[in-house]
Amino acid sequence: MRADLVSRGIFGAAMSDPLIVEAADAAELARKSARLIAGVIREQPRAALLLATGNSPLATYEELAGLQRRGELDSSQVRPFQLDEYLDLRPADPRSLAGWMRRSFTGPLGIADDRVTWLDVSGDVAAGCAAYAQAVRDAGGFDLAVLGLGPNGHLGFNEPPSAADAPTREVELTPESLRSNAVYWGDDVPRRAATAGMDLIMQARRVLVIVSGAHKQAILTRMLEGEPSPDCPASLLRLRDGVTVAADRSALGR
Repeated sequence: MRADLVSRGIFGAAMSDPLIVEAADAAELARKSARLIAGVIREQPRAALLLATGNSPLATYEELAGLQRRGELDSSQVRPFQLDEYLDLRPADPRSLAGWMRRSFTGPLGIADDRVTWLDVSGDVAAGCAAYAQAVRDAGGFDLAVLGLGPNGHLGFNEPPSAADAPTREVELTPESLRSNAVYWGDDVPRRAATAGMDLIMQARRVLVIVSGAHKQAILTRMLEGEPSPDCPASLLRLRDGVTVAADRSALGR
């Protein structure tokens, strides 16, 4: 890992196990995670943020919006990056992850659409993935990647097996992801998606993984204690520095 990517302060130290931030419950988890993200934004007002959607970070984003409303945070200059997107959607489908990102993060925080780097795969998917990866490189990489933990250890839609150098690409969703996403889609879950690659995530200067609920305990244990392997992509974060895992006690098995 390059020396300029070594994180300091509240995030994990160089080449160490992830820093664990424990919360009593989901509400405290959201508050603590929001403070971590807000600290990065205050330090770097134009931070490039890779942002997960899904249930895990929603309450955290609500807390950030509250900080903004109270005048305790100015996020207007941050540079958000979309993490992933479903393929084969109808035009303007409200379940798109771009729409979710607008509703949960950029809209409440007053961030203009033109500040966002979207993973635009509405046309040629390979070309859209290549353009996105180039935009990330042009921005100098991510200052902070905010991620959830998939039921099979995926980050974004980097389904297992995904190596540390897996690029931004089209993927087929695994049965575990299809079951997990059925809560949003019912029986009509898209089977294909595009995702920011593991290569971009592994090069982020700092990484925050937000994990909530007893149903995540087994995969979180595998991430933190199992042998780092492409079969659990999240476990590969232990090969790098600057990683924080914020989890409630039920996810930690406490």
